[in-house]
Amino acid sequence: MIKEKEIKKLEEKCLKFRRDVIDVLHEKKTGHPGGSLSVCEILTTLLFHQMKNLNPANPLHPDRDRLILSKGHAAPMLYRGLAELGYFPVEEMHTLRDFGSRLQGHPCMLDTPGVDMTSGPLGIGLSASIGIALAFRLDGRKGHVYTVLGDGELNEGTIWEAAMSAAKFKIDNITAIVDWNRVQLDGTTDDIMPMGNIADKFKAFGWNVLECDGHCVKNLCDCYDKALAIKGVPTVILAHTIKGKGVSVMEGKSAWHGKPIDEDTFALAMEELGGR
Repeated sequence: MIKEKEIKKLEEKCLKFRRDVIDVLHEKKTGHPGGSLSVCEILTTLLFHQMKNLNPANPLHPDRDRLILSKGHAAPMLYRGLAELGYFPVEEMHTLRDFGSRLQGHPCMLDTPGVDMTSGPLGIGLSASIGIALAFRLDGRKGHVYTVLGDGELNEGTIWEAAMSAAKFKIDNITAIVDWNRVQLDGTTDDIMPMGNIADKFKAFGWNVLECDGHCVKNLCDCYDKALAIKGVPTVILAHTIKGKGVSVMEGKSAWHGKPIDEDTFALAMEELGGR
């Protein structure tokens, strides 16, 4: 069980990461603020609490846990966490999306230390994760695969093909986390493509389902522990989040999926996040 002292440290990191990501996205006038902010606690708790054998000095450690950001447009928040761990300098964040930068608009495993799978086209991350999890089993390794999905991404048919495969092969060394912010590129998920009861869908596909507040560090960490204790079936955590979390004018707004941050919004964001 996670201790209060560690919870506080993780919450402080989340606040700092939100400020830094907004700062970079404002500077570059590009990127995806809404989804980066909604996934902050999920990525932070995984990288700084849950995952094992992460080592910037040996980024390809064969027994490391794997993190696949299937919703690859949230790359800025992933990069900020990897920089904090020491995979590359924090200052390199200011090269985001520059020509020749290692920090591309979507994660690339060939260029960026700490990135375990290239992502961007939605729907591919879960299938890749299942392949990695099966490879762990075949190689006799104990690594666990954590896959972060977007709820809009659940519209993709490949997600459900992968879900069937994970249940068939009883892949219990994989945990999927859905960043369930209920907003996608052009509107709400219910307006674009209603998914009905997502929990019941995953259960029908043979998955163990957990739900939590995706902005509560303790809730997330408790769910990770519960997922590891489940054997014989894959687990999905439905993390209830808010798109644009932390910046009032962005929260719940599809317009901030990929909108450049103007001066007024930046000033408000810094005020609300305790920045300059």
